[in-house]
Amino acid sequence: MMDLMRAPTQWARIGYIALLVFFLSVTVFAYDELSDEALRNIPSGADDFDIKTGSLLSPILIPRVPGTPGSIAVQHHFADFFSRHLPKWKTDWHNSTSKTPATGDTEIPFVNLIFTRDPPWAQAGDVGRLTLVAHYDSLYHPEGFIGATDSAAPCAVLMHVARSIDDALSKKWEAMEASGDAGMGLEDERGVQILLLDGEEAWVTWTDTDSLYGSRALAESWDSELHPALSTYRTPLDSINLFLLIDLLGEADPHVPSYFLPTHWAYQGMAKIEERMRKLGLLKSKAQHPFLPDSGKQVSQFNKAYIQDDHVPFMARGVDVLHIIPSPFPDTWHTMDDNGQHLDIDTLDDWAKIVTAFAAEWMELDAFISQSPSKEKRNAVRDRTEL
Repeated sequence: MMDLMRAPTQWARIGYIALLVFFLSVTVFAYDELSDEALRNIPSGADDFDIKTGSLLSPILIPRVPGTPGSIAVQHHFADFFSRHLPKWKTDWHNSTSKTPATGDTEIPFVNLIFTRDPPWAQAGDVGRLTLVAHYDSLYHPEGFIGATDSAAPCAVLMHVARSIDDALSKKWEAMEASGDAGMGLEDERGVQILLLDGEEAWVTWTDTDSLYGSRALAESWDSELHPALSTYRTPLDSINLFLLIDLLGEADPHVPSYFLPTHWAYQGMAKIEERMRKLGLLKSKAQHPFLPDSGKQVSQFNKAYIQDDHVPFMARGVDVLHIIPSPFPDTWHTMDDNGQHLDIDTLDDWAKIVTAFAAEWMELDAFISQSPSKEKRNAVRDRTEL
């Protein structure tokens, strides 16, 4: 896209923009909106986001520097949650090592966790995936840094999303198999994937080599890993239909711009979900402005500037990215105040609902998300997690 935007004539640029706008206008209707009833049944995660007792968030609110006991504990928290409560999700570990400017010749381990739920009849190379992403590591300095918005809270949000859509995915795919529709069209071969990435933070100063350790290793690996011949998608990287990265979420009154023109249609879809949920009284926060205010952003307002984050190694290889990160950053960013006490739990819960609804809409779960998990079931899950 960038090379095309440098075309030598104004007419070439105009033609490109017109074609892209047409493409975006078609793509925006690629899936149906959730009904009001389905939106009302998107569950709250507030209890699980309690900073002291919440089964999803509280175990992550510890220092998580790569290669340390805190990092290992959080990895097991993620893996145990999926193995105990969401056993239909496939778990993969992607391991790499790298030297850092802070640790000299010592090879530091970086561990990405990958949780995938595909249609049960589909081969991996034939499934296009909504890929939901957050990093879980915390800063090397200052010592004891927690990183609640950066990015413990986003990780907890993605765990909530997985749990909230799991039953609906099963119901949809069971219904498709019962009706004989399973595997009858490429549009049906869609799955969802969660990446919890390690090593996003710089150890000394942000550079191309001192940052994004886990995402750089994973993107390179997936770009070279070939699916079997005649698969729909050539590599696991090609299988990513949308790379939805969330970061720095949990402060009150966030302002999240639309960063990339090719995925502005997806941004608009999420913004509409937020607008509809607010009108239905389903969000708790008393935000003065929408979290996602850029639906009306025009083509001419987009530029090449963006925030460096875990999407960069994937975007450089052609993956479509929707980056949900506030601008400006939270006031607590990279300070010791980025802890649980400075989270706005109502805002965090609203993000969990919005992202869950987006995933449910993308996966076309409207007819299957009619019942949210009961409070009793959710409490039982929390109790088992705490044991």
